Amino acid sequence: MDLLPGVRAREVSTDRIRMHLLEAGPDDGIPLVLVHGNLSTGRFYEHLMPGLAEAGYRVLAPDMRSFGRSDPAPLDATRGLDDWADDLAALLRALGITAAPHLAGWSTGGGAIARYALVHPAASLTLIDPVGPYGYGGVHPDGTLVHADGAGSGAAGANPDFVQRLRDGDRSADSPFSIRNVMRQTYWSPSYRLSPEREDVLVDEILLTVLGDGGYPGSAASSQHWPGFAPGEAGLLNAISPKHLRWDGVVGLASKPPVLWTHGTADLIVADGSMLEAGTLGQAGLIPGWPGEDAFPPQQMVTQIRDVLDRYAAAGGRVRTEMFDGSGHGPLFDAEARWVTVFRDFLDSTR
Repeated sequence: MDLLPGVRAREVSTDRIRMHLLEAGPDDGIPLVLVHGNLSTGRFYEHLMPGLAEAGYRVLAPDMRSFGRSDPAPLDATRGLDDWADDLAALLRALGITAAPHLAGWSTGGGAIARYALVHPAASLTLIDPVGPYGYGGVHPDGTLVHADGAGSGAAGANPDFVQRLRDGDRSADSPFSIRNVMRQTYWSPSYRLSPEREDVLVDEILLTVLGDGGYPGSAASSQHWPGFAPGEAGLLNAISPKHLRWDGVVGLASKPPVLWTHGTADLIVADGSMLEAGTLGQAGLIPGWPGEDAFPPQQMVTQIRDVLDRYAAAGGRVRTEMFDGSGHGPLFDAEARWVTVFRDFLDSTR
């Protein structure tokens, strides 16, 4: 791999799976783990790693199960994101790291680090446009399921054209559903552009995604309820279904790590009324037969995150919130300078 100066790659055998790891900084540095999201890899953090290493951190960016170059182990969706959380714990054990790590998680990774913190000590949590505390799709504002089977969430909601393009290794820009165009339009603000060379690198990273029932999008299931599908028991999109994932339990932690929440106000993926979520699509008439707002409300994801973190603060936790006006799902890209300043300041405040 042609990595940036100061970033190195290796394989780490853990007591669960073999994990591909990018790292930077000294082995005796303060452990800082960067957890990527859905349809990405640890390399999406590579541009941040040299600067964080210079600040004295031992920066670790693993490829999580079902993505990148780690073992293509199946993901048990009935555990939500606990497979990812347990893999992180196994990685730290294998590396001999006993100090509580600082954890940053983007999107799905935000849910994974919150689940990690329910079981293991953490020095801090940085939630970057995280998946909502009650999962993604098919959930009422208070976090209760619209239907017990999780209807309206999970793998069956994936766009089949996009999945086929993943399968075909499509690197083109000839369709709204090409990997390149989906990344351009949803991973950050559409007005932001990577360099052509860096864009090629990250498209290739997405194309390493493990496809199928145990990976992306996961196993499909039908439902008697609108819109006719429900989450299966394996794979990534099922793991973030509200039937399987919650992380609002952090409110009850006896020892609460400081939390930084950063969010792009123009995020199209995690939003109040995301056009990738069944309730919003039904309201817009893009999925026929929507039963109405009372029966199946568009999910207010940002409001749910804010409410849970407000409860966390009221219960004694320290929370810092930073909104990035005009940024998309990845302010660490399209507002990099400010995002890094906020992140570094937050980490410094915890030392």
